[in-house]
Amino acid sequence: MARLSSLVQNLTAETAFTVLAIARTLKAEGKDVVELEIGDSPFPSTPNAKKAGIHAIENNETGYGPSLGLPDLRAAAARFVTKEFGYSATAENIVVASGAKPFETYFAEAVLEPGDGVLIFSPQFPTYVPNLQRRGARAVEVPLRVESQFRPSVEDVRDFLANDPKPRAIFLNSPQNPTGGVATKEDLAAIADLVRGTDVMIFSDEPYCHMVWEGKHASILAEPGMFDHALAAYTFSKSYSMSGWRVGFAVGSPELVQAIGLLINTSASCTPTLAQRAAQAALEQDAETRDEYMGRFRSKVVRLCNGLKGVEGFNVLQPGGTFYVFPDVRPVCNRLGITSHGLAMYLLEGADDDFGVACLGGECFGEAGHGFLRFSCAEPDERIDQAIAFLPKALERTDRVQKYLKANPKFVLKKPYPTS
Repeated sequence: MARLSSLVQNLTAETAFTVLAIARTLKAEGKDVVELEIGDSPFPSTPNAKKAGIHAIENNETGYGPSLGLPDLRAAAARFVTKEFGYSATAENIVVASGAKPFETYFAEAVLEPGDGVLIFSPQFPTYVPNLQRRGARAVEVPLRVESQFRPSVEDVRDFLANDPKPRAIFLNSPQNPTGGVATKEDLAAIADLVRGTDVMIFSDEPYCHMVWEGKHASILAEPGMFDHALAAYTFSKSYSMSGWRVGFAVGSPELVQAIGLLINTSASCTPTLAQRAAQAALEQDAETRDEYMGRFRSKVVRLCNGLKGVEGFNVLQPGGTFYVFPDVRPVCNRLGITSHGLAMYLLEGADDDFGVACLGGECFGEAGHGFLRFSCAEPDERIDQAIAFLPKALERTDRVQKYLKANPKFVLKKPYPTS
């Protein structure tokens, strides 16, 4: 048997894909499952992106490209962020990769040393910590608070910078997955004021930049001097429904961009040219379709949010962004004696033989997520309605809950969640 490294033995997977696999297996066996677990778009890739990708294949653009990305896409991305987000960028500030997620790895490899402290607001996207583990850096988790609309706390940043033995980086995610919280321009300006003049770097994860439901998206790169302190990552997966194309880009200083290009050169080589051609077309020609999709997403969020508010024991905060709803279900969990992810799995596997709802327990996103559930909106409206109608029935079936817990004792809630 192969001897595996301690790193890979201790890595944790993104649970959404684990639950996705279970849901798909149940569906293959004939169970009707409403999939609200995965953060994917229910819409087709935008039309000009598809045409450009097909054309690239037909034009034999299927070989290697520059590690930093195609010059045309880098220039288009620079024009895009300058227009959309209010900070000036050129092609020298842009690097392309296979989605936004790889930039977590590249950022960590480019700026972190073993033992460095990295502030993470929790609950958080589940691959942040594994990417810090790759570099031997320390995740310093601070909780996001529902009473603050899940916005990052400036005081937590101040405390981290003052008291951590080696404060080196901050991971920001706004709009935030899983909570739907949105950092305001004032929040970001205050954080920038604390970081400016230090050697602290910020990874600004902005894949939901077009899913801000009140006002407009704000990026910390728009704050003075932040190009020396931040890397902002964007993806085509959400705004342009291109998750399977695996393409994204990041914006930063030319020095950091060149460093990441070297990391790509020595790992992935480059991002597929055909995906980059599709991405460029999306930026330049698909804004109208993108905005239509965002409007439809917003309607889905409102629909799901309003429906969940009607479920007894669910306390729901209207998300400021993303296509997720993150209800507080601690009263339900305490009443049934089940953990929040246990509740999620019960709704999928145990509540009914023929029907299930796939969602995620908040602890899949870190300790601060205990007692919450995350629902995505990636299903047709009628399916969302079916899921909402099913929840009260599932929660009333206490005999099935107990049967499920007996078969899955790891989901027994050993100590009630605090509710105040």
